[in-house]
Amino acid sequence: MNENEFAARVAALGGQLYVVGGWVRDRLIGRPAEDKDYVVCGLDAQTLEREFQVRSVGRQFPVYLLEVGGRLSEVALARTERKTGTGYRGFEARFSPETTIEEDLYRRDTRMNSMAVRLPGGELIDPFGGRGDIENEIIRATSEHFRDDPVRALRAARQSAQLGFSIDPGTVELMSACRGELAREPAERVFAEMRRALASPRPEFFFTALRDAGILDAVFPELAALIGVKQPVKYHRGLDAFEHSMEVLRRAAALTPRAATRFAALVHDLGKELTPRQEWPHHIGHEERGLAALERLDRRMTLPRPWYRFARFMIANHMRLPRLRRPGAIVAVIEEMRRGGFDAAEVAAVIRADHGTLPDFLQRYGRYAAVLDEERARLAFPADLPPQARGRWLRMRLAEALARRLPPEG
Repeated sequence: MNENEFAARVAALGGQLYVVGGWVRDRLIGRPAEDKDYVVCGLDAQTLEREFQVRSVGRQFPVYLLEVGGRLSEVALARTERKTGTGYRGFEARFSPETTIEEDLYRRDTRMNSMAVRLPGGELIDPFGGRGDIENEIIRATSEHFRDDPVRALRAARQSAQLGFSIDPGTVELMSACRGELAREPAERVFAEMRRALASPRPEFFFTALRDAGILDAVFPELAALIGVKQPVKYHRGLDAFEHSMEVLRRAAALTPRAATRFAALVHDLGKELTPRQEWPHHIGHEERGLAALERLDRRMTLPRPWYRFARFMIANHMRLPRLRRPGAIVAVIEEMRRGGFDAAEVAAVIRADHGTLPDFLQRYGRYAAVLDEERARLAFPADLPPQARGRWLRMRLAEALARRLPPEG
């Protein structure tokens, strides 16, 4: 069944079919728009279930999956909602054939997400001015009900990161009102929004939007604690530790699309929040403190293991790697990177984003790795060398090979 056939069958039953949500928004923005969500007005659940081969997926609401044009799409009955409790489950849904598309759109989060396309014909239904918001590149809440689901605050910040749009001041106030409930939201919902934000063109916008709304500490207290932490002006141009972290994240996003690498750039300086205030603006030992902050964040959010391991490596080494010159230390770091499965290009992205330059072994990493592999293949342990001494003997030989064959350039 294609879309026109679906719309015709709904109409024959006395209903009206609409495309809603992200597809409508993205089409107007000019972004790729593939997956479609549909809303049906004028029918009840029994009729929809009887007349179409739908599969129910909504626990609280009449939401179904249906194959339309060869794709599984979400189909929902038009509904209104009333907040009855806290969090994203604290709603009472009301749905009936009398519910209009305008009423359904009113319950949605932002004006640019509160549009629909009538089928057939393609007429745009835009009762709240979403198209104008897109043209003005602004994110604006549809109504005061924005604050009913606290994760909408994260979603608005994430869409700012994805689209580069600013957030309307009134919407920032509604985001602020989500603070209490947001702190109690399941960690997986918070992480899901952060993950999508980190994969966005301007990931730093996500975190600065949360800061501006005064809710960053409700979900990412380790980052919020960096606000106002002074750093040496010589190296950081008067930026505090949070502003510096945002700058490093922005630079990293320009160097790599990998969310795990961008996350490592984001958290590389978490330890500065734990520096005793009397030691500011200096932060000697903040690498070790940063590992403790990462542990705390991981206990709360349960990071993907590759993210966690790479972030640990970068927090521990982001100050040390740019200064590495001794062949023995370079051998040890390359071996650690290989054991951890860390891509040298991703390590280099974080270091370049933080320091602006790269050490020789990261600039010529392929050559360094090749020398180590060639030497490892050529070397043979002395017959009388005790097994417990082999590791040290091998590292010394590899370091000698680097010194001999790859003297630092410049």
